[in-house]
Amino acid sequence: MFVVTGATGNVGRSLVQALAAAGAQVTATARGISDADVPVGIEYTRADLADPESLRPVFDGADALFLQNGGASAHLLNPLDILDVAKAGGVGRVVLLSSQGVATRPQSASHGRLGRSIEDAVRQSGMAWTILRPGGFNSNAYAWAESVRARRTVAAPFADLGLPTIDPDDIAEVAAAILREDGHAGQIYELTGPALSTPRQRAEAIADALGEPVHFIEQSRDEARAQMLQFMPEPVVETTLTILGEPTPAEQRISPDVEQVLGRAPRTFADWAQRYIAAFR
Repeated sequence: MFVVTGATGNVGRSLVQALAAAGAQVTATARGISDADVPVGIEYTRADLADPESLRPVFDGADALFLQNGGASAHLLNPLDILDVAKAGGVGRVVLLSSQGVATRPQSASHGRLGRSIEDAVRQSGMAWTILRPGGFNSNAYAWAESVRARRTVAAPFADLGLPTIDPDDIAEVAAAILREDGHAGQIYELTGPALSTPRQRAEAIADALGEPVHFIEQSRDEARAQMLQFMPEPVVETTLTILGEPTPAEQRISPDVEQVLGRAPRTFADWAQRYIAAFR
């Protein structure tokens, strides 16, 4: 049986669906999970990664765990306690959703050091482990949804600087394959999209999916910073803007790892926009 944490998120929700479609036994868990978040017939439990004891009944009888790194709440987690509770329940394998920033921004408190501490806990857990390090998500474009719906406008900094953002559904399919197949223990997979795409190009892809023009406005770094500070901590904002505006060669590298695991190329941003365009109508 597989346990999927963060099952209401962009990756976790798709992972539960993929495992269910494959006929796997899966338990989905998240703090506010409900019937609407899981396919019919899939078991789910409300639990909080910040409270490992709440996960004890979830892990009972489980074979493998998909552990998301906590995102904006990662600083609240004690991964060693989570993994100890998992092992006590019988879990022998763990797939960790980490971040590319662990490797590319090792000195960043928000992207590197905290993520590294969680990865280290997984490596030292005594369980068979696999680590996923995705770059930026295509679903970050949901931040534009309100302005596209209301004004058919997208505002973003660094209009023509590209990054190989990845479809969260591809991350989920990679995780599902790793959970269901042998041969991935001890591996670290870097997950990216198939090509660099710029904010301007992503806005154009949304316009194409809508069948209507979308006006692009290039923000200054300061304008973007002020907007992002409304919903992100300052250290995360600063590192994120540096990645967007001054990416390293490693952050612009196209990784072969999605194709290596799935046997197909990763999907483009345009593919993602077509599938999720309802959020922008």
